[in-house]
Amino acid sequence: MTDEAAYLPALEAAGYALRIRQPDWYQHRCLVRRVESGAPWSVNLHVLSPESGAHEIERILAFRDRLRTHDDDRAFYEHAKRRLAQRRWKLVQHYANAKSEVIEEILGRALSG
Repeated sequence: MTDEAAYLPALEAAGYALRIRQPDWYQHRCLVRRVESGAPWSVNLHVLSPESGAHEIERILAFRDRLRTHDDDRAFYEHAKRRLAQRRWKLVQHYANAKSEVIEEILGRALSG
């Protein structure tokens, strides 16, 4: 993950822009691709080091899979995000932290099954 020159140029050529670099958290990188006219959403691409972030990657995928297969949890998460998005945040991390309780609740159901 630290060798950004090996992967960032290809992602940038595909329309992604690096927005977050967190070397102390599984070498996390977050890239964003903005919507083109008429596209339904923007894309946030999270990149983690598989060597150090295997557990977190499993959690992220379990959360994603839960939202894909459970309409009630997807609606619950959407409602929380829309409510929080109406607020002004000094830092994007504050918005992310505010979602934590909802995410952990959904993750609890995802990982218990």
